[in-house]
Amino acid sequence: MTFHITKAVIPAAGLGTRFLPATKAMPKEMLPVVDKPAIQYVVEEAVGAGLTDVLMITGRNKNALENHFDRVGELEATLLQKGDIDRLKKVNYATDLAEVHYVRQGDPKGLGHAVLRAQMHVGNEPFAVLLGDDIIDSRDVLLARMIEEAGKRNASIVALLEVDPSVVHMYGVATVEKTDDDDVVKVTGLVEKPKREDAPSNYAIIGRYVLQPQVFDILAHTPPGKGGEIQLTDALQTLAANESLAGGVYGVVFRGRRYDTGDRLDYIKAIVQLAVDREDLGPDLRPWLKEFTATLE
Repeated sequence: MTFHITKAVIPAAGLGTRFLPATKAMPKEMLPVVDKPAIQYVVEEAVGAGLTDVLMITGRNKNALENHFDRVGELEATLLQKGDIDRLKKVNYATDLAEVHYVRQGDPKGLGHAVLRAQMHVGNEPFAVLLGDDIIDSRDVLLARMIEEAGKRNASIVALLEVDPSVVHMYGVATVEKTDDDDVVKVTGLVEKPKREDAPSNYAIIGRYVLQPQVFDILAHTPPGKGGEIQLTDALQTLAANESLAGGVYGVVFRGRRYDTGDRLDYIKAIVQLAVDREDLGPDLRPWLKEFTATLE
């Protein structure tokens, strides 16, 4: 039977407190990265991997997300009347990008709880989870590779990134074993945000998952963990420890370009990195950056 995934789940219920006061009235997922909101990059990635059915897990004050992927008749009519066809195409592109659905998380009980809220929509089939804080460069393949491995191994797949040991406390970290594929490892254990001295490796989970539907039953019985929240990492640990349950857990090691928009400094870096590669901005931005950096001590 051909392995086929169509559904992507994007948790987007967080309060974005790191970016206050900017996120007091605007969802952090709508913060612009150059000229597109961060969430649009994530949806585009899902669609690029063939996932056209997108479920966003939202919370209060997230109406801007729904508005962004909906029609805006007055704006479209104004742009058409002005003959501003290029901007009209960009507006319509976001509207027609995917079939987007929404469900509220309700209580903020953690990432695992947010994923569990998707069970009714996903049903009994594999699905992908994409976190909005991580933007994967569209020139580098990750999600499609993960889907390929999920079908090949009939297992759950996480995206792993080798990070500096000094920052392992910021991630879920995996214990791994090599496989015959250079970019694939078997995950035998997972721990959420360990101390540096307790980390089993420097393989950190970044915000991309391809999960077997059995994870829902596990999440439903997973008690609160780190931070008093239901952790997706804890459920994946159960899957990794019981390979017969749903094929175990494997990791695709990503060595491409990733932009972290969940931290203020990294958010600024992401904007600069993406802008310098743009054909419409890069030619003017690169010389200015060189001049500007030359003035710094």
